[in-house]
Amino acid sequence: MEIDYLQLAIEEAYKYQLLTYPNPAVGAVVVKSGAVMAIEAHQRAGTSHAEVLALLSTYESISGKTVPFDRFNAAMAHKFLLGLEDGFFSDCTLYVTLEPCSHIGKTPSCASLIEHLGLKKVVIGILDPIKGHGGGAKRLERVGIEVEIVNSKAAKDLIEPFLIWQNRAFVVFKLAQSLNGQISGGYISSQESLEFVHKIRAVATKLLIGGSTVRIDRPRLDCRFTGDRAPDIYIYSKDRQFDRTIPLFSVPNRDVEIGSSLEFLKKPGLVLVEGGEGLLWALKSHFDWILLFIAPTMIAGELNYNIEAKLEFLHIDKNSRDLIIWSRFIS
Repeated sequence: MEIDYLQLAIEEAYKYQLLTYPNPAVGAVVVKSGAVMAIEAHQRAGTSHAEVLALLSTYESISGKTVPFDRFNAAMAHKFLLGLEDGFFSDCTLYVTLEPCSHIGKTPSCASLIEHLGLKKVVIGILDPIKGHGGGAKRLERVGIEVEIVNSKAAKDLIEPFLIWQNRAFVVFKLAQSLNGQISGGYISSQESLEFVHKIRAVATKLLIGGSTVRIDRPRLDCRFTGDRAPDIYIYSKDRQFDRTIPLFSVPNRDVEIGSSLEFLKKPGLVLVEGGEGLLWALKSHFDWILLFIAPTMIAGELNYNIEAKLEFLHIDKNSRDLIIWSRFIS
């Protein structure tokens, strides 16, 4: 059975979806003589891109050596790869979800790197749709590297958050529930899932939560599981009176706003929403995606998201315990 190498790259990229803000989530796979040499993904803005990480891992697979530097330091990674003997990657095919960048930003150009390394072939999920960012594919073709453009819907879906937050806030509603749909009873998700959410909080422009949830749950809404800076908070509530001993108000180095206007969603950014049924109903038309964690537990109770909606599943994954479903509303 033929392996869908591009799908492997997409699946790897979803492990870091949103964590790369303001960069897009991108995955890459390197194949040599039918064998997978590397499966990597961009992990954080300002660090090595997916293609670079995949090429470094390929070097390690072929040479049996470990790179002697921080692989996430893009400048060092490019310098190292360019210093390898000519033809080291000449019989390798790179599968990447997004066209390699041809411009120089916080990191060097991946298209330039691949051009100099002389790979055999590059398979691209989707061309870069951002004006001024494209041109990588044509650059590779000009030097004789075979290029295939797949125009993958899954690869396009993968970068939808990136495309949206260029112009306005990308809004994702996070919810966690038991297998039978219950949302009460303390932490439902696994520690691994909680850490992933805290990583999203750390890069989010703002965390949006409903007033009722704040009053009832008295949350902290920090990033204590990852040690990152806590996100700024917007409490969606017409009633501005809150008990200031609620933990979220005492977290240092954060702004907390209270209001019923959503004008801030018109500005580019990443907004994470955490809340209950009331907030889901109230803001349904503003959500771009739903991030759902389903725990393998059955909980007795009557507290769930009592709402009618049709969703399109974009990606389904599983960590060590929970199911993770990325989805969006459909009309």
